[in-house]
Amino acid sequence: MKNITIVDTTLENIHEFGVCGYKNPKKEGFPEKLEWLKLRFSEGLKIKTLFSDQDGAQGMIEYIPGKICWRPVEAVDYLFIHCLFVGFKSGYKNKGYASRLIAECEQDARRQKLQGVAAVVRKGSFMAGSEIFTKNGYAIVDSAKPDYDLVVKKFSPRVPNPSFKRVPNPYTKGLVLIRAAQCPYTVKNVREICETAEKDYKIKVKVIDLATHTEAQNSPCPFGVFCLIYNGVIVAENPISKGRFVNIMEKCKT
Repeated sequence: MKNITIVDTTLENIHEFGVCGYKNPKKEGFPEKLEWLKLRFSEGLKIKTLFSDQDGAQGMIEYIPGKICWRPVEAVDYLFIHCLFVGFKSGYKNKGYASRLIAECEQDARRQKLQGVAAVVRKGSFMAGSEIFTKNGYAIVDSAKPDYDLVVKKFSPRVPNPSFKRVPNPYTKGLVLIRAAQCPYTVKNVREICETAEKDYKIKVKVIDLATHTEAQNSPCPFGVFCLIYNGVIVAENPISKGRFVNIMEKCKT
């Protein structure tokens, strides 16, 4: 029988349990995430890892006080979930483990006497879908284009809902890429996009590295920590591969 535990991941044990599926300190994206975490843990960020004695880390949840979350939302007095994932191996999916991780966050919010828990969700990659939250008593309270929803579980019906910030896009010319180390996958994505843009399209990418939660909360994209803008048009709202970037640029040429 598999022994499954939920482990608090810290700077002391992160090389044992990893984060976001990354464990090798030489893997592109891991050092950047680690440096980012060194600052965030002291601010109240927590990572809990779903750990199997047989198969190692099989999921995680990352959450932070809503007032300093790295998404363009107003969520003061809530805990905010940045990331939720279960099942590097398919046998761990649909076993209730994601609900257990969410419950851990909710317990922490109650201990801190906060008003509830919130998260940004969407169908597709890089974010959990709304279904896992709605089955655990969350409600969709706001939406943002193209397909993002803001979900919340409030501990009292009298408290105000969190909401998306509607941030105008200030970038009207050229290829602009906004990123932050909160998502380690962006490191490889950004490098490949910049190389491809210069080599194949003769375009120099303006990369904006978000250094604070305030900057992330003022991102024009709901994902907050990744956004690709071409001549004033947002063409990608979450991390994309080199292949996806090429497809986007080819469409922009037509």
